[in-house]
Formats: sequence, C-alpha cells, structure tokens
Amino acid sequence: MNGRQAAASGVVLFVSVMMILNGIWGIIVGIAAIAKREFFVLAPNYVYEFDTTGWGWIHLIIGVLLVGLALALMSGQGWARWPAVALAVLQAIEHFFFIPYYPWWSILVIILDIIIIWALLTYIPETV
Repeated sequence: MNGRQAAASGVVLFVSVMMILNGIWGIIVGIAAIAKREFFVLAPNYVYEFDTTGWGWIHLIIGVLLVGLALALMSGQGWARWPAVALAVLQAIEHFFFIPYYPWWSILVIILDIIIIWALLTYIPETV
C-alpha cells in the first residue's frame, strides 16, 4: 500500500464515522422537521422554497442510508463505495438547497461531503 492509499484508508475510517454522525444528525433534523413544521424558519421569497415536512423526509431517508452505508464501509464491503459516493453527491446538492434553512450546518455538511467523495474515490481496496 503506497502512502496515498494509506492516507485514503485512514480517511475512509474517518469518513465512515463522519457519515454515521452526519446520518444521525440527518435523522434528528428529519424527525424535528416532520414533527414540528415551524422548527426551521425560511427567509421570505427564496427561489428554492420547499415544504419543511418534505425536507424532513429527505433528511430522514438520506440519514438512514448514510448510516447503513457507513457501517458497510467500516466492515470492508467494497460494494458500498460507489453508493456512498453517489449519496454524498446527493447530500451535497440537498444541503445546497437547504442553506436558507440552516446555513452554517449546510455549508459544513457540503465540505464534509467533498472530503467523503475524495476519500472514497482515492481509496482502492486491495483484492486478495
């Protein structure tokens, strides 16, 4: 394993833990948005206005999928790599549209998604 692979391998473990935390946060935010529609306040006349209950379901579903894929990555399942990349891209796009509801967290999640995508695309699991 070369130095780049070793760094990416360590980052994959870090990314898996971040995906779990991110997924749990998404589940909590999703439940909060579903349970109480007024939990998030939106600035008036935003172009990409979406119902907070809809955002809640999106966060909940992506959160559950993130946790599942992170656990699969941690257990060394190679098949989970590409779905995790796709889900990280989807989550980054979703949080771009969620910026007016929760700006600083959305920007942080987008940055974490970029790290997740880099780590998963750089890391190539060794085949035996």
